[in-house]
Amino acid sequence: MSKKSELKNQIRDCELEIESLEQKRMRSQSALLRAVLSNTQPDPTEVEFFRVFSDLIDQQRERLAELNKELRGK
Repeated sequence: MSKKSELKNQIRDCELEIESLEQKRMRSQSALLRAVLSNTQPDPTEVEFFRVFSDLIDQQRERLAELNKELRGK
């Protein structure tokens, strides 16, 4: 397999992973928003899930940017 097609596959996989992580984060995000709207303390577990998924999404976006940069350089 050529390097270019390998990079395209990695980019596609990275984009799919970002979508998956964003869907998982959405559950925690809605729980946090519910707590804010009802003026209650959010569940610490939901806060931690939101932080973890947000960090993972940021890491995948950085990786995606690097892969796109490498692809353009080819």
